[in-house]
Amino acid sequence: MGIRGLMSFVEDHSNEFFTDLKLRDTKLVIDGYALFHRLCFNSNLELRYGGDYDSFTDVVQKFFESLFACHIRPYVVLDGGCDISDKKLTTLKDRLREKIQAAHSLSVGGGGYVCPLLIREAFIQILTKLQVGFVQCFSEADRDIMTLANHWNCPVLSSDSDFCIFDLHAGFCPLSSFQWRNVNAIKGTQHYYIPAKCFSPGAFCHHFHNMNKALLPLFAVLCGNDYVSPPFVDAFLSKARLPLQGPGSKGRRHHRILALLNWLSHFVDPTEALDKILQYVPKKDRQNVQELLCSSMEEYQQSQAKLHDFFQGGVYVCPDALNLGLPEWVHVALAKGQLSPLISDALVLRRTILHTQVENMKQPSTHRVSQPIRQTIYGLLLNTSADQENMGQKSRLPPMPGAVSEVERLHKSLKTSLVDPVTLPKDHCDLGKLVELPLLRRQRLLLETLKVNRTILEPIPAALKLPIAVSCYWLQHTETTAKLHHLQALLLGMLLGPLHTMVSSPGKEELQPGGAQTLYEELQKVKETPGRLHLETAHIFCQWQSCLQMGLYLNQLLNMPLPEPDLTRLYSGSLVHGLCQRLQASASVEGLLNPCPEAKLLYERLLTATKSCAPAELFLPKRKSSSKRDKHKKKGTSRSKNRVGTTPHTRLWHDRSNRFELLRSETPEGHTEACELA
Repeated sequence: MGIRGLMSFVEDHSNEFFTDLKLRDTKLVIDGYALFHRLCFNSNLELRYGGDYDSFTDVVQKFFESLFACHIRPYVVLDGGCDISDKKLTTLKDRLREKIQAAHSLSVGGGGYVCPLLIREAFIQILTKLQVGFVQCFSEADRDIMTLANHWNCPVLSSDSDFCIFDLHAGFCPLSSFQWRNVNAIKGTQHYYIPAKCFSPGAFCHHFHNMNKALLPLFAVLCGNDYVSPPFVDAFLSKARLPLQGPGSKGRRHHRILALLNWLSHFVDPTEALDKILQYVPKKDRQNVQELLCSSMEEYQQSQAKLHDFFQGGVYVCPDALNLGLPEWVHVALAKGQLSPLISDALVLRRTILHTQVENMKQPSTHRVSQPIRQTIYGLLLNTSADQENMGQKSRLPPMPGAVSEVERLHKSLKTSLVDPVTLPKDHCDLGKLVELPLLRRQRLLLETLKVNRTILEPIPAALKLPIAVSCYWLQHTETTAKLHHLQALLLGMLLGPLHTMVSSPGKEELQPGGAQTLYEELQKVKETPGRLHLETAHIFCQWQSCLQMGLYLNQLLNMPLPEPDLTRLYSGSLVHGLCQRLQASASVEGLLNPCPEAKLLYERLLTATKSCAPAELFLPKRKSSSKRDKHKKKGTSRSKNRVGTTPHTRLWHDRSNRFELLRSETPEGHTEACELA
């Protein structure tokens, strides 16, 4: 997360603190968190509609293709869960509040930057497909990144200003000046390079009276990083009478940075500077302040984790994780990105942070609908055997070890609530042996949680079984009632992945010449014109994404009883919102799918499966009041009726195009069936 104002400060002095690089033929350690945020926010991707993961995938693929063309060997390092000391909790909550404000701004037509909910999971899938080496650290990755880069003597690519403080042997390349879209050829050769700039700590310190580099961690702490609260720093700066004024917020921050650097440059080493700082602190507080400063400065020292062993042999040893006594399979799965950091947060800290989407801020958080899934996750993690209860960090847990504290949005602020785990059968209570349970037993727990019968998934392709199971759960639990066009749009959007495969595999087109290509191009046109953001629709699809996210996490924790879906082509927010607009206006599902019989057949299977779990009212038309009908007659309107000729046992419904119809029959027992008329 870094030091606010430092990155812009050093970039304002680019000619003094940076050297030009022609990056090629080297290893490159990449801050994964910084990279996927940069590619998401700086690639003109649409952020209002919940995420265009296909477009994001294309950008990520092009990024790594540029690296491969220059023989740059990337190694991506991802952050894991929250630090077990919880010293950054205040900072994390502040950042979460900022995301809420940004999401609200986007929801009402303003600007802002909010990552789609499943961006991290999609990013990991892309890395896996491209065979890019990556590791997920147990907690924050910065120190591990520095240690790995220094071991290999290669640069770090990030946007985190903390890397201006670390003593990196081969330097730090900011993403802002990494011109991966501008691959150049070396004159007279067939070799390529990426223009980049490399921050030099030596040049930085030389500019400030040859300051000792060992003072940089103290500078970071005093400047206000993620570990030290501003009130202490402000009190010290006020007493030390450093000149801090400047025009504008950026000016004030830059003056603060300049003042601190000039002040620190007069000291030989950190010990001398610390002694001077403590003179400005009341005697009764000096011991605590000294311990706080020293522990915060240690965050800029090398870590004990040896990531090079992981990349060479698949072994990741993290002392903090080992001390907790986690089951071996959990430790390995976390490192390989096969379990989410939410899992380690729930297990170790008994707390999870639920990230806000572009949703209706006047309604409850969209994560509320998926809480029962999380309760099963918590049950698997916390209903542990006696041996697991003796974990080394037991004393760090909250006073109610049987519950998990969830931090989420409440309107435009934060709330924290305790959520109890579900009580599970005894054979699910030993986390260490969870993966050893038979496949059918693990699958049964997943589907029981999602309230889906396994038989309805049998006709569904493997890659879509989990999304359809989640959609069935969503239809039964959504708090903002989903309409038929929402379900239709969602299922049509799921065709994008199979269609992409079909148009990329010429053999498939022999079945229907041009059909898949025609439909794929039509969907792309819809995606390009999604229309205005309808907040109720956005909220409904945000609920679906929350259900999918938690369904993914539960599926991972149960060691994949259902195949993991390809998120990169599963959901495109712009497409689904655009389809909603068209279906409400005049478009026909049947007419849209007619060019491609294969896609039409798949859609019908998906619709049939979800119908079995959908509330009956989903397929019922809305009745117009007599006053509204009379009003339309007087105005001479010719809008098509939603409902035609209903009887107690048969209802025939037409959409507004009069081309997509559903016939419903009620049995004496009150059960309903639906079929699509050709």
